[in-house]
Amino acid sequence: MNTLDSIARIRARRPRIAVLGDFLLDRWWHGTVDRVAREAPAPVVELAGARDLPGGAANTARNLAALGADVLAFGAIGADEPGDRLREGLRDAHVDVSALQCVDGARTTTKARVSVADHVLLRLDDTQREPWPARVRHRLVAELREAVTQCDALVICDYGAALLDDAMIAELAELPRAALLIIDAHDPARWSALRPDVITPNAGETERLLGRPLGAGEARVGAAIDAGEALRSRSGARSVVVTLDRTGTVLLTDGARPHRTRAHAAPEQQASGAGDVFVSALAVARAADCELSAAVDLAQLAADIAVERTGTCRCSLDELELRATAAPDPQISVAELARRLDAHRNAGARIVFTNGCFDVLHRGHTASLKQARRLGDVLVVALNSDDSARRVKGPGRPVNGIRDRANVLSELSCVDYVTVFDDETACATIRELRPDVYAKGGDYTPEMLEEAAEMRRMGGEVVILDYVPDHSTTELIDRLRTTAEA
Repeated sequence: MNTLDSIARIRARRPRIAVLGDFLLDRWWHGTVDRVAREAPAPVVELAGARDLPGGAANTARNLAALGADVLAFGAIGADEPGDRLREGLRDAHVDVSALQCVDGARTTTKARVSVADHVLLRLDDTQREPWPARVRHRLVAELREAVTQCDALVICDYGAALLDDAMIAELAELPRAALLIIDAHDPARWSALRPDVITPNAGETERLLGRPLGAGEARVGAAIDAGEALRSRSGARSVVVTLDRTGTVLLTDGARPHRTRAHAAPEQQASGAGDVFVSALAVARAADCELSAAVDLAQLAADIAVERTGTCRCSLDELELRATAAPDPQISVAELARRLDAHRNAGARIVFTNGCFDVLHRGHTASLKQARRLGDVLVVALNSDDSARRVKGPGRPVNGIRDRANVLSELSCVDYVTVFDDETACATIRELRPDVYAKGGDYTPEMLEEAAEMRRMGGEVVILDYVPDHSTTELIDRLRTTAEA
């Protein structure tokens, strides 16, 4: 069974999945630093934007919904402003929150990250540490008793917070068995009495379960395979998927050969929750009756897609299908790109668009492209064709042909799509693609750009990026020619 077969089965089945666990709110604040505070040797961050996103078990729930499942959320949060934002985010993701309890006097756990220039500078955690009232646990268990008999799967997300204590686990062990039980837990051994179908420990959790290190690099894979029987015995699980970050994963099932996946190499991003994406994709595929090895393959692809972005990780079924059918040619026609962007837009993505010749790529370009990417979820770069570049830049340009320029840009991790236009402006392309944001380098003003006026007519946003001095393609080419003539 290949990835497209798995996706087709998920669409046809649309499994119903319950999620129990630690629900929290992720807050992402980003800005710039230009000075140090007077009262202390600390950087002053000028905030440029902020986003609130479901995190923890809530991120697993929203990913399950994006991947084609009907999702029911079971957990407890505070009756406070972060809790309101969390419920709103889950509703927007089409998650049923009727069983997500809002508890007076409790707080919703939040994790706020402050980032500058692609790096997380600081994380602020506000955690609910007090035990939840027994009535909260009893109500959750009672509601789950009915739900598990009507769902295709139950996913438990245990991040070591106060809700899923030993008393809660003991009560859950008395419930009717779910058709499929998948547990993602910091300490899988605590859940052995529930005899889960699948657990998904990372390297650190696997080492704690075994009581010994796995080693480093590829050696960890062999060590995990050798420890398969011990991992299943100590966790009570039928199957174990050990996730090893950039090394990939290994599936260990009694009586079957180990199944290996390899992660697609990607640069470090300010992202979190890749494990939630992996578990979500694994669960939805398995609940749709995909083979376990095929479900793990799908989960690896979903995680690869998710970590290419900043923020709390998310991947949709449409994005999986787009990646599985992606053509190797980096140039995408405007018509094809419009179809793909519709899929991203339907999945809740914010589309950013920029354009230019990008003839000789330099640091000014890459700085602007990285900044543009941070304005949304998908970055589209529209390139002037060779004829268009010649009309705009004059004789002798472009130095590099369209195929070379498109290939170089497509290799940048911040660029999601490259397309080509033949006019002197990108207005027609903007009208067809309907981006949310138009971004342009700091050597322009909105009044200089016909594309800016077009975006405003469409109700979109125009952002002028930071100016990077002393980095101009024309100046670079002139220096090269001067050096060659000297």
